[in-house]
Amino acid sequence: MWISAALLLDSLLLMAAAGVTLWWMMHAWRTPETLDATAFAEPDGAHRLSFSLLVPARHEEQVLAHTIERMLLIDHPDFEVVVVVGHDDPGTAAIAHGLAEHHPDRVKVVTDHHEAKNKPRALNTALPHCRGEIIGVFDAEDIVHRELLTHVDHAFRGASADVVQGGVQLVNYDSNWYSLRNCLEYFFWFRSRLHLHARKGFIPLGGNTVFVRAELLRVTGGWDGDCLAEDCDLGVRLSSRGAKVVVAYHAALVTREETPDSLRGLYKQRTRWNQGFLQVLRKGEWRRLPVRQRVLARWTLTTPFVQAFTGVMVPFGVLVALLGGIPLPISLFAWLPVLPMAAMTVFECVALHDFGREYGFRITPLHYAKLLIGTPVYGLILAAAAVRAVWREYTGRKDWELTSHVGAHLEHQPEHQPAYHLEHEPSRTPAAVRPDPQEAL
Repeated sequence: MWISAALLLDSLLLMAAAGVTLWWMMHAWRTPETLDATAFAEPDGAHRLSFSLLVPARHEEQVLAHTIERMLLIDHPDFEVVVVVGHDDPGTAAIAHGLAEHHPDRVKVVTDHHEAKNKPRALNTALPHCRGEIIGVFDAEDIVHRELLTHVDHAFRGASADVVQGGVQLVNYDSNWYSLRNCLEYFFWFRSRLHLHARKGFIPLGGNTVFVRAELLRVTGGWDGDCLAEDCDLGVRLSSRGAKVVVAYHAALVTREETPDSLRGLYKQRTRWNQGFLQVLRKGEWRRLPVRQRVLARWTLTTPFVQAFTGVMVPFGVLVALLGGIPLPISLFAWLPVLPMAAMTVFECVALHDFGREYGFRITPLHYAKLLIGTPVYGLILAAAAVRAVWREYTGRKDWELTSHVGAHLEHQPEHQPAYHLEHEPSRTPAAVRPDPQEAL
């Protein structure tokens, strides 16, 4: 009896997870108007805000110099780049100080002396040294479009925004078998899902290309130095205070990054993200949200539990199916999650074509085959990471597992960054949203 009940519960969770995920994935493409509203508005040419761009860098000797040199090409007249290095990382520090010597008017180096290093502590270390009205966060391997700040400046002013979340995209889609799916995950997250979250009034912010008014950031205490998903935590805290969020995406303006260079790196990265979500769930800041937003927050933050449970149940279900003994109605019901999962796979294939078209990548039948064949294995890796995250949170392990960067995305860049020109009406504003307590999920 308990085996049948477990299979029924697992089937219900899988159907719910697949159905909700499919709904979120499709958000941006529901209507042409919805897709248009996800873009930045055409800027007015004014540059009225000042920016401090934080770049925490730890053991980033292979990519840091390229990242900062590209950031220095940004066309906005009032910005500084604040590189945060560890006191125990002389290699990265030497590169950062060298850049600051060559560009003293733009580049500043701040040293993080915390014994236990992580990204939020590095960001908090840099915050008192920032002079900009707007604080932006980037990773050490990022390739930033030169026109990005011009659009962000206009987005803050045009929508009276507190937060602007730009797009981020992994681009080395053909580095290995899992990189294609990894790139598509980012494509859906920043192209579609974050826009829906902002509209619903609860947004777990992305880890970089996020901009926050410095005054608001300081009032809310900066980043949680013990959280493994400091971006999600910040988004939850700002959402609970009713912050006005703009989410904008266009392929020409996204910040380009690379996928983890190994399965071990991917596994540890997802473990950290999942555990961070569990930490935010446990902190309970989301309980300050209105009722409908709380439902969305609870579902989003408990995703690691769902992934972990289904990750354990899938091999168990296979074993039970081989051994037999399950009533036929339950066996048939257990197959129902295949329907939304199959629909999700079909939509991913369609989106892969869209991804290739937007970024100018040549997508071949081999890429579609990799996507289809790799899906079950990739799902098991994510499930295993979720199981590990739950275990680490239960046992109290909170050490930060760093994702290494090797510059694989640098091979997928155009020699000249294209200028950004909207096909929409110039007067169109981005998806600026103040949470609506009455809006349904």
